[in-house]
Amino acid sequence: MTLGAGLLAALSVPASAEGRDLSRETLPAGDGWAAYGSGTTGGAAADKAHVFTVHDRAGLVRALDGGSAVPKIIRIAGAIDANTDDKGAPLTCDDYATGGYDLSAYLTAYDPRSWGGAKPSGPQEDARRASAARQAERVELAVGSNTTIVGLGSGAVLKGASLQVRDADNVIIRNLDLRDAYDCFPAWQPNSGGLGDWKTAYDNLWLRGATHVWIDHVTVSDAGHSDADEPTHFGRNYLRHDGLLDITNGSDLVTVSWSRFADHDKAMLIGNSDTATGDRGKLRVTLHHNEFTSVVQRAPRVRFGQVHLYNNRYVVPADAHDFRYALGVSTESAVYAENNAFTTPGHIEAADLVKSWNGSALHATGTLFNGFPVDLLALNNSYNSGSERDLTPDVGWAPTLHGPVTSAEQADRDVASRAGAGRAS
Repeated sequence: MTLGAGLLAALSVPASAEGRDLSRETLPAGDGWAAYGSGTTGGAAADKAHVFTVHDRAGLVRALDGGSAVPKIIRIAGAIDANTDDKGAPLTCDDYATGGYDLSAYLTAYDPRSWGGAKPSGPQEDARRASAARQAERVELAVGSNTTIVGLGSGAVLKGASLQVRDADNVIIRNLDLRDAYDCFPAWQPNSGGLGDWKTAYDNLWLRGATHVWIDHVTVSDAGHSDADEPTHFGRNYLRHDGLLDITNGSDLVTVSWSRFADHDKAMLIGNSDTATGDRGKLRVTLHHNEFTSVVQRAPRVRFGQVHLYNNRYVVPADAHDFRYALGVSTESAVYAENNAFTTPGHIEAADLVKSWNGSALHATGTLFNGFPVDLLALNNSYNSGSERDLTPDVGWAPTLHGPVTSAEQADRDVASRAGAGRAS
């Protein structure tokens, strides 16, 4: 099933369009996996009593109603900071700290040279956990079934929050700038990655066991707090951010369109574990007309899911020296990528765009790399060091739910001018 050009144009109009109530709009038929079956209508059926315009965290929390399934429309006006108290006063990391937590004391207690490789335990770890729980109470916001969240105009911002769509169905999130889900209390994991690493808690947007979700014209970033500016502890970057958008734990039937993911390390994870075999037959996701700019990896990384990735734009800035890969092909993934455009500096080659961990297949056609057509699959297999098997082009399925697939060159221009929160069509 495909959509006409007129309908495709309508899909690209964000919530700031004059004369329209986008909060009542539903996902058009055929627009990606979220259109499958019953489709995605969000809170379109909400009565007047469940249509809210919110200006602060307290109003947003009341409107979300603890993640209830009552049909609701939540319109966000202006900038909302999740790290605020019930009266709207800002909260800092020091305000959350409890139980005697102190970063210097934590670093002294769990220095690998003295603590070794055991999992941290004891007073400072207990205090870190208690402090983290206090922050989580403020910044983790549950989004329930039959909900639409839409930003009003071009200045709708939700800062510091982790929106969590958990075990919910039928959700729409549009025209919203989600930024800086900042973890005050990262945990040290001595054995992570062999050298140890810092583990952070919050994704800006996390779909966990969520179904029928449409995410459209959002901007998601670390704006305000770059992990690159954080110090190094135990030889590892003291990370403060997790994912921009993670789709895990059996989530299914998701469309992400006309959105912008920026200034981050691990952008998007689809499927959280190689051993989560319950994800088989789920994690069906469409990503179209999105921009990934200045992200290091996971754009996306996929396990198990059938993911249609078309007409997206990737930009790696000239000063990026930590880029790892764009498309991560992992256990039993079935990524169908077509007509995506990549712009990178000279030290990044087309073969660097794909990384495989136990992957077996990748359909990749119509790719544009710095203005030239390339065969991503052939390049991956040619440059494969032998640590992974060659990928085959047969992913076992072909998408039918999508709009017109334009050339990568055309998509590159369209996405640059129209993707993200507050962007006119």
